[in-house]
Amino acid sequence: MGDTPVQEMPQDMNDKVCVITGGAGSIGLASARRMYDAGAKIMLVDLSAENLATVANSFDDADRVAICQADVSDTAQTQNYVAKTVQKWGKFDVLFANAGFSGISAPITNYPDEIFDQVMAVNVRGSFLACKYALPEMNDGGSIIITSSIMGVTARPGSIAYITSKHAVIGLVRGVAKESAPRNIRVNVLAPGPVDNAFQLEIEERASKASGTNVTEILNNWISLGRHAQPEEIANTAYFLASDQSSFSTGGVFMADGGMHI
Repeated sequence: MGDTPVQEMPQDMNDKVCVITGGAGSIGLASARRMYDAGAKIMLVDLSAENLATVANSFDDADRVAICQADVSDTAQTQNYVAKTVQKWGKFDVLFANAGFSGISAPITNYPDEIFDQVMAVNVRGSFLACKYALPEMNDGGSIIITSSIMGVTARPGSIAYITSKHAVIGLVRGVAKESAPRNIRVNVLAPGPVDNAFQLEIEERASKASGTNVTEILNNWISLGRHAQPEEIANTAYFLASDQSSFSTGGVFMADGGMHI
């Protein structure tokens, strides 16, 4: 018997141009790889220039991947990553506003004002700016995805800034979806539960220290499927929303939380 043939990824995003913020993080990078494997051209945006350079070198075709360092909460830097994308490939088809900041773990009465403002700046203002400046440079029929969280549809003590920001982006998506519908641009929320990555581990370590409990174990008990997600599993949902497979979905909140919210 011969070797089992390798199944090739369908090229159903061939020549689509995708902008992904938080692109050097685990979910952003896994989503970039998923779209890249389907034929897309990818602009990776992240706060860390060093991390961007490292991940960009991991792609085979340098002509289909570009990078841009940016603070997504800054207007000029947002305009810059949009402009660089258009300069390289023309108008784009997908915006995945995925950059995020978790803040700290503290009750509201002790929560630092400046950290609250920083969380809102990255998670809410960053998503607002992405939509504001990307939409004029997007092709009709495109897709916008904004990362919220399980904390966008529920709550827990000690994470007031993060919870507020992740609820807020759901309202942002619903408003932008209404405005973008005449151009057939779909706008949806991707709401992951706990993911097995450094971002989530930092949150859980802080919460465990503050509460004196094993928060990772507690979360796994709350998740119906009994475990954290792998970044590639979240990327599969991002890919669905980016591709034409979700052609009749807009203004929605797509949970990828292993049943944690039910």
